Amino acid sequence: MGLKLKKTVVLVGMMGAGKTAVGRALAARLGVPFLDSDAEIEKAANMTIAEIFARDGEPFFRRKETQVIERLLDEERGILSTGGGAYLSDENRAMISQKGAAVWLDADLDLLWNRVRHKDTRPLLRTPDPKATLTEIFEARVPVYKQAELSVKADPAYTIDEMAERVADVLLSRPDVLEKTS
Repeated sequence: MGLKLKKTVVLVGMMGAGKTAVGRALAARLGVPFLDSDAEIEKAANMTIAEIFARDGEPFFRRKETQVIERLLDEERGILSTGGGAYLSDENRAMISQKGAAVWLDADLDLLWNRVRHKDTRPLLRTPDPKATLTEIFEARVPVYKQAELSVKADPAYTIDEMAERVADVLLSRPDVLEKTS
């Protein structure tokens, strides 16, 4: 028995929730392309996200992000990992809902902090108190992430493959997105 992906699945959630790692594992499991909006933006700009933020500012970055997400939703069916802020845009949420399906990787604050605190690749956390900043971002974004059609609770005990399996199980509740084939 196989699985057939009918719409692009867009993974949304906080930095550190596992969108890229789980997305890669899920794409491999389903035999579909893995797409990463941040990687596509970096490739197009020939700069890192942090460099784009520093040079052009967040509003510029968000415009580019919307353009890239739209192109990826239009061009190819697969698993799309987005940056943590992408789903905050009304335009992006409407586009994702229309052309794909959003899955929120719901990780709690302690898990996120454990995953991001030793990385300096997060431009939004380059503050005097990164944990307080992460907490503020988390509290502001969770009500928006809750609008995703589907969600999977992250657990520190799960491996990446176990998380991908849980996402696939949730997707099977939506036959318009993922269906079993014989």
